[in-house]
Amino acid sequence: MRDDVEPHPPAAGSFLTLFPSIMLPMFLAVVDQTIVATALPAIAASLGNIDRVSLVVVSYLVATTVAAPLYGQLRDMHGGRRMMLIALSVFLGASLLCAVATSIEMLIVARVLQGLGGGGLMTLTQSLIGESVPPRERARYQGYLAAVMVTSSVFGPVVGGYLAHAFGWRSIFLINLPLGALAMLLTLRLPVRPQRVQAWAFDGLGVVLFVLFILPTLLALYQAQHVSLDRLSTLIVLVMVGAVALVMLVRRERQAAFPLFPLALLRQPTIWRSDALAACHGAALVSLVTFLPLYLHIAQGTSAAEAGLLLLPLMFGIGTGSMVTGRTVGRTGYTTIFPSVGLIVATVLLICLGLVAPNLSHLQLGLLLFCTGLSMGTVMGVVQVTVQTAAGIASLGSAAASVQLSRALGTAFGTALVGTVLFAVLTWRDPEAANLFGAMVREGQAVVAGLPAARQAEVHAIITGAFRAAFFAIAGFTATGVLLAWTIPARRLS
Repeated sequence: MRDDVEPHPPAAGSFLTLFPSIMLPMFLAVVDQTIVATALPAIAASLGNIDRVSLVVVSYLVATTVAAPLYGQLRDMHGGRRMMLIALSVFLGASLLCAVATSIEMLIVARVLQGLGGGGLMTLTQSLIGESVPPRERARYQGYLAAVMVTSSVFGPVVGGYLAHAFGWRSIFLINLPLGALAMLLTLRLPVRPQRVQAWAFDGLGVVLFVLFILPTLLALYQAQHVSLDRLSTLIVLVMVGAVALVMLVRRERQAAFPLFPLALLRQPTIWRSDALAACHGAALVSLVTFLPLYLHIAQGTSAAEAGLLLLPLMFGIGTGSMVTGRTVGRTGYTTIFPSVGLIVATVLLICLGLVAPNLSHLQLGLLLFCTGLSMGTVMGVVQVTVQTAAGIASLGSAAASVQLSRALGTAFGTALVGTVLFAVLTWRDPEAANLFGAMVREGQAVVAGLPAARQAEVHAIITGAFRAAFFAIAGFTATGVLLAWTIPARRLS
């Protein structure tokens, strides 16, 4: 089979062969982004070093980001099925190491290894769809896969908290072993594709420069959330290191025989604009999921359980929007018209959220969030099928990796940027209110209960105004996505 030839349409009944084989690895990778969050207090109590416990989450996210482009290259050389088995092996071995960790440092190292496997699971899942399914059918699969991702994101924190409470925090890693073994058996059912006979060299310097760009830049954004004169020099150094690493990375990728990033693909307007759209979507969605519960807890006194339930309409909306969009694209062939319109609606709704959130009942808020999710569900399936079609069958791995990497970067930088806006507005309007906000996050409304009524109202108004700015920043991501969606050249599948 030539590399530029599209795969044959799947045979009857192949859905039952293909979809479970790609669904379970994606489920494992996404769940492990969130399942640890609710178990962090138990991990800190067991292993100590509470100041480092957040690295258990961050290390996994950074590792998945770095792994995405590498697995994309390896897939294009060795095929998706073989690389999926390798990624699952790395993921399972690292999960076992996490479960037996005896120190926080050992757990962080194991989480890095687990992320190196998890990043492959997410990238290879997308490329396996591309190499096994015709273009129009891919949209339907992408819709189903988006629903799996949403379910995984909600499932993770709930199950993580339950397992940590009932069986201990180590169980959240041990549960991966039987599920991962089943995923390997399902992967073995996939057809073996011919390998490309071509030399390949690992772009180790590219990986190092990429890490030197990602880590300092993310740390700089988080430092900016609490900027002060004594931290200013550290902030400047981090920004400079990240900027220099980025310049060197671009220069390296232009010269490398086998670059970590597919620059040839990224020069295509259809691909780089679709990737940028994925980044904006990730930034908006994850920022909303991160800061909306915080707003409900701090500004409205909602319990953590109630805040979690209020996110369910958003998740159901995204799943519904993704599946409906996928089916419609499969029938009509039209692609970018859906996010072009959907993100306009999402932008308007996010602006409304910023303006009227304090006046909404829980029922009204749930309806607004469902409609927002429905609109945002029009994006990722279309992005994936557009990029895969533009890249061609020979570069499906690199294409899928570029989308995964773009979304991960958008998520990381977008969430940090919205946090920076939130804390910057708080600090600018009232430094004391900013300090009270931090205490309220830890201890709840009792922190301000002893203040005079007038001061309580003032602090509440300042915090509400800061969250309004944060919601407007999230709307800025979706508005940018609208511009990108309307300017993507490829607008229909053949």
